[in-house]
Amino acid sequence: MKVDKNVIQICMGSSCFSRGNSRNLEIIKDFINEHNIDANVYMKGHLCAKKCEQGPIIEINGKIYKQVSESGITKILESILL
Repeated sequence: MKVDKNVIQICMGSSCFSRGNSRNLEIIKDFINEHNIDANVYMKGHLCAKKCEQGPIIEINGKIYKQVSESGITKILESILL
């Protein structure tokens, strides 16, 4: 049985990056390593999600999360990846 990977896209545009995605990126990496789920996750960055006023933006498995805070990203990851 084939298991599809979860896809995490993190906006690395200057607005999202300065609003919190620089820290969110580190939290995501730590979460993946801590739970030993790197084989089940594909992570990639992109330059701009074109939703700057709603940032920081993170997309997981096609669902867009807006205004993602440091505390919010952990809850999102737990609900989707664990």
